[in-house]
Amino acid sequence: MSSIFTKIINREIPSDIVYEQENIIVIKDIYPKAKIHLLIIPKKEILSVDDLKREDSKLISEMFFVAQKVAKDMDIDWAYQLHFNVWKEWWQEIMHLHMHLLSDK
Repeated sequence: MSSIFTKIINREIPSDIVYEQENIIVIKDIYPKAKIHLLIIPKKEILSVDDLKREDSKLISEMFFVAQKVAKDMDIDWAYQLHFNVWKEWWQEIMHLHMHLLSDK
């Protein structure tokens, strides 16, 4: 079964897309926890940080460069935080790896 993120990536459900490239999409969180709350999502379906494989290292690295680019484009590159939640016990609500970018600026 596909995650909601896969359905967004495949354009089966709408989302507010902020940025997209070949392997990564960035969308606005529908339940923001800050003034700016974005989700940086690899297009490859990976359940969680615990499910990463060595071959995913370039993709994960690219997520951080995408975060850097988006923050700079939004002029918040001086005041933001990044984080991953891992599994439901630690607030990972959607089982498709994603990184949060948050800023109150």
